[in-house]
Amino acid sequence: MTSYKLVMPEHMNQYGYLFGGYLLQWVDETAWMAVSLEHPGMRFVTVGMSQVAFHQPARRGAILRFETEAARTGNTSATYAVKVFHGEDAIFGTEITFVRIDGAGRKLALSAPADA
Repeated sequence: MTSYKLVMPEHMNQYGYLFGGYLLQWVDETAWMAVSLEHPGMRFVTVGMSQVAFHQPARRGAILRFETEAARTGNTSATYAVKVFHGEDAIFGTEITFVRIDGAGRKLALSAPADA
């Protein structure tokens, strides 16, 4: 799945670069959309990211491209690889894992029927 985000003035840190917290939010958001599209009707929550390392900064006005693809599937979880690009330059990459839960917040197998 490919998605895009425009870096706006409100996303800047005190040095004029993209605040890392916004990038992490966008990575979580885009990966959640991917897992939700691949497993419709199921509830997922984020349980972890493999690493957080910012390779290059982004400035106001940058259009960031998010490339998200399924990496692994377990019994109750799904892991997605997310790479973030500014132009052709990779500025961030991680794997993010989601776990499927029921309405009470308990883990639920991916093979169970979709939620009502």
